[in-house]
Amino acid sequence: MQIHTEPHSKSSFKKGLWWKIVISVVVFLGLGGLSGYATMSSIQDWYSTLNKPSFNPPNWLFGPAWTILYILMGGSFGIIWQVKAIGRYPIINRFAKRGLIIFGIHFILNLAWTPIFFGLQRPDIALIVILLILAFIIILIRHFFRLDRVAAFLLVPYLLWVAFATVLNISIVVLN
Repeated sequence: MQIHTEPHSKSSFKKGLWWKIVISVVVFLGLGGLSGYATMSSIQDWYSTLNKPSFNPPNWLFGPAWTILYILMGGSFGIIWQVKAIGRYPIINRFAKRGLIIFGIHFILNLAWTPIFFGLQRPDIALIVILLILAFIIILIRHFFRLDRVAAFLLVPYLLWVAFATVLNISIVVLN
């Protein structure tokens, strides 16, 4: 059951939804970019020496894929931020706040995965982190679905990508 509807209605856009989405997208793209940039040399050196499965995508694909995913995450976060901002009932505000906190914890794990995998060169520890990320995404989608279905559905491509990345991470641990 959805407890809140339409934070992205016409009146919500006038009340700041666009700005919340733009701010969220810029922050997530910026932090995600910094995480990737900080470990770029390991990607070019160490990662290229690993045994990888046949379904490993080319390196150039990761940047555009993550850019799209961070944009979708920003949209989802911005919508829930708007739900929190315009919520008329305390229960909706608390539920939205809880969703934003869950999102924050998940995003810290997301940012930690890259330095652990590439910087520390520890795919085994990164596997534990990515499994936590996957669990948090499922929790987020379920939580956000009760607040706003659009916000929940924006996270589905991210769930699919991280599920694929989890299989890739497992394969790299097994092959190396």
